[in-house]
Amino acid sequence: MNVCFYFQVHQPYRMGRYTVFDIGNHSNYFDDQKNEEIMKKVANKCYLPTNKLLLNLIKKHKDKFKISFSISGVAIEQFEKYAPEVLESFKELSKTGCVEFLSETYYHSLSFMFSKEEFKEQVLLHKEKIKELFDQEPKVFRNTELIYNNELANFVEKMGFEGILAEGADRILSWRSPNYVYKSKTTDNLRLLLKNYRLSDDLAFRFGEKTWNEHPLFIEKFASWISENQGHSVNLFMDYETFGEHQWEHTGIFQFLEILPEEFFKRGINFVTPSELLKQEPKAELDVHNFVSWADEERDLSAWLGNKMQETAIKELYLLESAIKKSNNPKLLEDWRKLTISDHFYYMCTKWFNDGDVHKYFNPYSTPYDAFILFMNALNDIIIRLKLSQKETPRNPSFNLTDTPSSIMG
Repeated sequence: MNVCFYFQVHQPYRMGRYTVFDIGNHSNYFDDQKNEEIMKKVANKCYLPTNKLLLNLIKKHKDKFKISFSISGVAIEQFEKYAPEVLESFKELSKTGCVEFLSETYYHSLSFMFSKEEFKEQVLLHKEKIKELFDQEPKVFRNTELIYNNELANFVEKMGFEGILAEGADRILSWRSPNYVYKSKTTDNLRLLLKNYRLSDDLAFRFGEKTWNEHPLFIEKFASWISENQGHSVNLFMDYETFGEHQWEHTGIFQFLEILPEEFFKRGINFVTPSELLKQEPKAELDVHNFVSWADEERDLSAWLGNKMQETAIKELYLLESAIKKSNNPKLLEDWRKLTISDHFYYMCTKWFNDGDVHKYFNPYSTPYDAFILFMNALNDIIIRLKLSQKETPRNPSFNLTDTPSSIMG
């Protein structure tokens, strides 16, 4: 049996208290102090110690221990600005030849659903950054939050990618196993690699949960679960912040990771990268019409587009795209693109049931309504800047400053 370890690395630009009185007066939408504070906190708790541990494991086990990452462009920018030592540690990992970097949208956006042109531009920006920093040209694509369907698969294959990651949701697999390589239905040869969400979530969400009936999770138990599987590979996909941030050091997560490779090797479990899995003959074709993601229990798009606030905010954002790009104003384009970061819409989510703690994690807002108001305030200022930057007034979005969260929500 093989195991493919993949980690998402992402930190958004969080917005500050940009009120209605700030519109037209200044354009400092983002809370630099909060972003720096969180980045340094997570760097010390997760990125630096985990990167150091992984580097030691690679050296110890030579070329047998392999891992993969996708790092959003906005996370890289914040490494460069607030934690350059983290970026250097990722470069050291890259030099080992045992670490693969995947491609994604630079701004960790939902652009594919709203603008194929912007999606393509963000993916190319990200590819250039990965090539510049790590001297790798990604073959495998990982869309924001594992959002996937047939149309996306067809589009990224035409962009030159050979594989794509997705959530192994029950509704797309039916009776099939996520442990095989599949082919996307609407593509010529694009390989589809699916997350084994049960085993991934045992580490990402349940590891430190004392009420879990398998707690504490010892490495011998976890390795035995892996070895019981059949297929090409058990794909363990998760947020990198699992180590040290979501699962704090006192849970034993670092000790668990430190002895994981050796315990796996004892049981004949090998490590592979996503690119290595591309060589496998697909088990079958998968036909996925509706979007699937790895978010929440529903594993759909409702975490970002599940209410009228979210729908309104993102619709009005993308209505400005054409005029923004025609303005030839680099700063305006950069700020607009920072507003495409998916986290802004995630913070507007009103699903406060079983997933409540997930939506509140690193959330700078007291309520989703605050997230909506501040986002729309920034968007209003973007419109003013756009009008000032060109002679011809662009189409005004359909919202206005008198809209309230309650009226939007209906």
